Amino acid sequence: MQAPNMLRHAAFLAILTGILLPSFAQIATPGQPLPAWKEGYLDLHHINTGWGDAAFYIFPDGTTLLFDAGEMNPTSNRAFTPRNAAMRPNYSKRAYEWIAEYIRKVSPLKDKAVIDYAAISHFHDDHFGSWYPGAKRSATGKYSLSGITGVGELIPIHYLLDRGYPDYNYPYDIKKHKDRFSGEINFGKTMQNYFDFIAAQQQKGMKAAQLKAGSNSQIQMKYHPRQYPSFYVRNVKANGQIWTGKDSSVVSFFPAIDTGNPRSWPSENGLSLVLTLHYGPFTYYSGGDCGGIVSYGDEWWKDVETPVAKAVGEVDIATLDHHGNRDAVNEFQVKTFKPRVWIQQSWSSDHPGEEVLRRLTTPYLYEGPRDLFTTNMLDANKYVIGTLVDRSYKSLQGHIVVRILPGGREYYVIILDDSREDMPVKDVFGPYTSKVK
Repeated sequence: MQAPNMLRHAAFLAILTGILLPSFAQIATPGQPLPAWKEGYLDLHHINTGWGDAAFYIFPDGTTLLFDAGEMNPTSNRAFTPRNAAMRPNYSKRAYEWIAEYIRKVSPLKDKAVIDYAAISHFHDDHFGSWYPGAKRSATGKYSLSGITGVGELIPIHYLLDRGYPDYNYPYDIKKHKDRFSGEINFGKTMQNYFDFIAAQQQKGMKAAQLKAGSNSQIQMKYHPRQYPSFYVRNVKANGQIWTGKDSSVVSFFPAIDTGNPRSWPSENGLSLVLTLHYGPFTYYSGGDCGGIVSYGDEWWKDVETPVAKAVGEVDIATLDHHGNRDAVNEFQVKTFKPRVWIQQSWSSDHPGEEVLRRLTTPYLYEGPRDLFTTNMLDANKYVIGTLVDRSYKSLQGHIVVRILPGGREYYVIILDDSREDMPVKDVFGPYTSKVK
């Protein structure tokens, strides 16, 4: 049953009995603002600007984690074409400003919001921003504002995690050769801007580190951890280090690279960070732009999804790797994760690939229902894929919020209207019951 019907039924019962039902007030009602987070709830916000990925997590004790803060380069020749999503809710602000505004609205501390942890999955503009000519400068003038550097200018970041800090020397020396090996527009200037941002913010007290694969303690609750012993974050992958699924041990997945042969290097997508969030029986997966489909002539190690899925096992909710692009979300991952809910953070006319959508929806890979949600579905996708899109997705547009109830046994998926700055609730789905693993 969808929550709106359930809420109406609950309200009717309340009128008859005179009993208030406070638990329902914490879910959401279409047309109304999202009820504020309260302690004990795990809220997972997938923020849609249309210009890249950004997910803001509020742990049960109020600790916050921002996973990516994308802002694509507006000078790209496809930025304002039908191949890309439009800025949401509008173009009156930059993507980083919309992300920061969203965080302030939902943060436990509102206008005094802080980001306890920020993690950058990998160094592509739709995940951490891009330097571009004319971008606004920071108050100190030391760096330009785009993506994570813009968000960090507006909201304090206490701890920044990425795949390369401090040396940034894998699979090549990025600091030394940042202009040579990336296909990203202005990649050299983007990375230098990012380095300048880190240096400036460290002077204000921000800490930075490389994500440690295998750890379940590097990202931890800051305020009341003893009250929620069943919650933790598992660092599954960083660069080529992948958790084995046992204790905190990892394996080095990629073969030794030839420093003189870029074809022997893993791609930036393949180096994405992978995290899982756990709350009692509930498990959530997010893996940046990891790939799992080996193209003709490619090496076997281009498939990083398979070893990750082996370590992670079944989950309740999974975000689509690489936005559901054709090089990701392979068969092994789908039939291993078996999620009840798939979340797609998308911005492009190839998100998702039709074959990906067929893998997600077929009962031959795993039985039982599954609900799909996407932040954007472009008309181009609908024209090419056809009616399978409408048959497969519960929601095709909007911010996607997952609210996990205390203890992690039940959760709801809430869609917020991304066309309006006040972000009213569009729809509510659930309750879903977490798996007993």
